[in-house]
Amino acid sequence: MLVLLMIPIFGTILSILSSLTGQLGPNYDPLFYDTMVYIFGTIMFTIFLLALIAYWVRVHGWGYKDNRERWVDELDRHFENEGIGLIPDNGKYW
Repeated sequence: MLVLLMIPIFGTILSILSSLTGQLGPNYDPLFYDTMVYIFGTIMFTIFLLALIAYWVRVHGWGYKDNRERWVDELDRHFENEGIGLIPDNGKYW
């Protein structure tokens, strides 16, 4: 049963491969090849830029977020000291 399900998948893969390998011989279409190279290059360059941005953010932080986190920490300490926003734990609400 599994073999019958795999036949269309193999057929699709073979048709894709035949269309790609057909571009390597005398049926070469420069527009097809150039487009594929440009798309692949653009994707790889985008991944490279995203990796650089992710590394920068990991090393240096967001910049504004560090100050905001300090402020949030101070606010949390104030709320804990004053008992603001705590849920009463008397068993009535749970």
